[in-house]
Amino acid sequence: MRVYADNAATTKMSKVAADVMMEAIENGYGNPSSSYSLGRDARIALERARTKTAKALGAKPEEIFFTSGGTESNNWAIKSAANKRGGHMVSTRVEHPSVLNCLRYLEDLGIAVTYLGVDQSGRVSPDELRDAIRKDTLLVTVMTANNEVGTIQPIQAMTDITREHEIIFHTDAVQAAGHIPVDVKAFGVDMLSISGHKFGGPRGIGALYVRKGLKLPPLLHGGDQENGARSGTENTPGICAMAAALEDSVSSLRENADKVAQMRDRLIDGILKIPGTRPTGDREMRLPGIASFAFDGIDGERLVRALDETGICASSSAACSSGGGNISHVLTAMGLPDEVIRGSLRLSINEINTDGEIDYILKKLPGIVKNLRDL
Repeated sequence: MRVYADNAATTKMSKVAADVMMEAIENGYGNPSSSYSLGRDARIALERARTKTAKALGAKPEEIFFTSGGTESNNWAIKSAANKRGGHMVSTRVEHPSVLNCLRYLEDLGIAVTYLGVDQSGRVSPDELRDAIRKDTLLVTVMTANNEVGTIQPIQAMTDITREHEIIFHTDAVQAAGHIPVDVKAFGVDMLSISGHKFGGPRGIGALYVRKGLKLPPLLHGGDQENGARSGTENTPGICAMAAALEDSVSSLRENADKVAQMRDRLIDGILKIPGTRPTGDREMRLPGIASFAFDGIDGERLVRALDETGICASSSAACSSGGGNISHVLTAMGLPDEVIRGSLRLSINEINTDGEIDYILKKLPGIVKNLRDL
């Protein structure tokens, strides 16, 4: 039996997205900037996808700009605020590497950055954000939901604060979009990043929401695509497939979220019966599909390899930072000691998973943990 439980790293492309993508590849391959009929057809499809994406996020079509994915969207949003030397930004210690490394780059250029801590569940305090704001604060960037432990942040409470000070607020919603309600107006954000492959779309395509009236300098210089904001010939098949996947996910979001959360809770309750196991992340304010743990006395990478031998695909840390040999910065920020962090495991599921697969994980995992401890 094979169980894919690493959906926070990437998801299987949905059938609706795959069908739309193949149609665009085979019949809509014209350049959207071209004036002949094949190009015009591609432009119509692209703008239809923009409208779908905007509707799914509670935005206007002209506020959606297509990118190559979450990393580009995050970099564009954050670097756009650093339009002059100096200034100050606020973020957290648990952000995705595409945010943290971007901020470190800006620090080298003279931007001061305050990194907010989190509590034991991975939640940021809005009061600490209020205290961190300075007169020269240019931007606050806080992720909607964490990719390692699934904790959901109080975005609306934080944007209430930044609006008081007229400070731009960006959120990395890559893990959240398509899985929990994401509405840019309800959130009160100025910019928001998504990535197609996290909700059944293809890899290599994403989008950045930019509030109307907020003009971003281009990150890439070249042609006049995306109204001159983002150069490069648009990936029409990827864009159309991502929009279809997002529309499909949002249309059945509540039903899927309830189903997935029930499976997630069964995983958590079952795995916590294993001695020497602790949950990580907020038990209530968390994504429906992420169950994360730390096991005493074992190595997480060895656990992942042992699970793989039984057909279970999982992760011991964020997929985007694995392989570097580093201790998880997220779990460190949550106050866990290194020896506990080394035994971390993330199981991330979605609506494609089944109760039978949950049973299989709960059957195999206790024995694997025992064997590794015995070794």
